[in-house]
Amino acid sequence: MHDTDAFARMPALDSDAEQPPLAELLRSFDRECEVAYRGEIYLVRDNGSVFRRARVEARRRKLDEVWTFGSFNRHSGYLEISGQVVHRIVATAFHGAGPSSEYVVDHIDTNRQNNRPDNLRWVTRLENILLNPITLARVEFAYGSLDAFFANPSSAQVPNWEWMRTVTKEEAEQCKKRLLGWAKKGRVRKGGSLGEWLFKQSPKPPVVESSEPKPRDIPSLTASAIQRQWRTPAVFPQCPVAVSVEALNDYLERLPKGALFARSAHGDSLVEEAAIGLDGILSIVCRVSKGVKDWTHALVFVEGAAFCHEAGGTFFTLHGAMKAHCKAIGAPFDASEDNIDNYC
Repeated sequence: MHDTDAFARMPALDSDAEQPPLAELLRSFDRECEVAYRGEIYLVRDNGSVFRRARVEARRRKLDEVWTFGSFNRHSGYLEISGQVVHRIVATAFHGAGPSSEYVVDHIDTNRQNNRPDNLRWVTRLENILLNPITLARVEFAYGSLDAFFANPSSAQVPNWEWMRTVTKEEAEQCKKRLLGWAKKGRVRKGGSLGEWLFKQSPKPPVVESSEPKPRDIPSLTASAIQRQWRTPAVFPQCPVAVSVEALNDYLERLPKGALFARSAHGDSLVEEAAIGLDGILSIVCRVSKGVKDWTHALVFVEGAAFCHEAGGTFFTLHGAMKAHCKAIGAPFDASEDNIDNYC
């Protein structure tokens, strides 16, 4: 006999089932491809995230050129980008278009926020129930039997989706294994939330900290510069040779939009915006040629006999980098726009 209450009445995921940071999930992938879907071009990763291309000669939209898993629709439980469900975009990219309009995308583990390609498949609506043992078990528990479901599909609700979330590859495999076991045996561990039971990881071994402090500054490849919180040695082609507070104004004049600010083993940083704040510190926003995040922010000021170049952070969006820049120079900034950098 299946233990219906153990699954259907489990509370929502809570803080004990810790989820990896969004930025970490976004950059964890093995494959990336491009697909045309409903008049838009998307880059799609096998972690379930999408990147919508900006339209040629059209106004850039809020979610253009941004990697995202999508926004949660609390009515359907699905993740969306501008009204388009992400799972259909991912399925089209990795499995091709659906055979016909009669086909839907089945989330094999029933987690509507797990849009990894290996969790998605095109099926008919009937196959969506009959071919998935997890879905079949949930429907039988919610309605009592398949006959009752087909007689009146709207008479009951399948358990809620509050436990669902985006997952790592390892979490996806663990979740599917445990749900298949539940569908077969009808038993889950007592106590705690469903999210805890599905996603809780084995305790990680304690991190042994080195007794030696990590270096805060490193030498630069430019003689008159040092780098702070900046791990990779870089060359700063526009940096003045003579070090003085007044020379910062000269430095600023050498940094028009498009100028090469820094070059390292990780690529080039090209100036997007540069300004000196009221405190006399030079602030620079750059687009980078390589890396997971496209934008960086840096500060430059005189310290001793060198120009100190301090890393101010990396960002997925120009909006996020400009927010840090405006804060650094004391300029007003509209922070009301919601973007991924607000959550990283």
